[in-house]
Amino acid sequence: MPRGHFIKQISALGLAGSLPKLLQTASAPKNETKKPGQTNTILFQGDSITDGNRSRNSDWNHVMGHGYQYIIASKLWYELPGKKLKIFNRGISGNTVMDLTARWKEDTLLLKPDLLSILIGVNDTEAFIRGNENLSVEHYQKTYDELLQNTRHQLPGIQLVLCEPFILPVGRVKENIDNYEKEIKLRQQAVKDLAGKYKAIFVPFQAAFNKALQKAPPEYWIWDGIHPMPAGHQLMAIEWLKQVTESGFFK
Repeated sequence: MPRGHFIKQISALGLAGSLPKLLQTASAPKNETKKPGQTNTILFQGDSITDGNRSRNSDWNHVMGHGYQYIIASKLWYELPGKKLKIFNRGISGNTVMDLTARWKEDTLLLKPDLLSILIGVNDTEAFIRGNENLSVEHYQKTYDELLQNTRHQLPGIQLVLCEPFILPVGRVKENIDNYEKEIKLRQQAVKDLAGKYKAIFVPFQAAFNKALQKAPPEYWIWDGIHPMPAGHQLMAIEWLKQVTESGFFK
């Protein structure tokens, strides 16, 4: 799926201070002695929604991309300077769950995250609708399961955050809404089941977007049915922080 045209966030919080460039390099963090419950590294993984047109260098204007992950990182860095958080974005536009597996070692395991947030599934959904039968929901769930199993084996203390893929009836999604709703719901259930299996924090983005329709129409939140508007990214950040905070992770 082609990269969405992301609209810059105009209301996101600013990044805190001058943080070391190490935070966004591709190399793995050095092993450090951690106190019980201490969190050092947070990683966001996924497709274009997480990518957010991020840079692939140490330019702090763009290194986190423009989206929910930028808003979350800004807030955490501002409010928790004592934790010395390292926050990475490794989302790549167009990725399916199979694409994640191909780059998992370098872009996830070597970074040794304490908290790993994954949002993946809408590209799998759309590719299947367009005729790629190799990206069925069975394939999606099996591949995702194997990915999580491998991650837990390599990083046994990791906290997983599994984000629900989502759509709204706008643009090409609206034109084929029955198929999109059918297929996205199957993958949403798969993510929820995997969250239960791996005791992960589940972030119900679809429910949050559905509730937001009481305030404004679908195109206010998601401009093409898949990629959020700035307000949609703010909504995602609020929901993500709510679920992760309520889990007690940052205590």
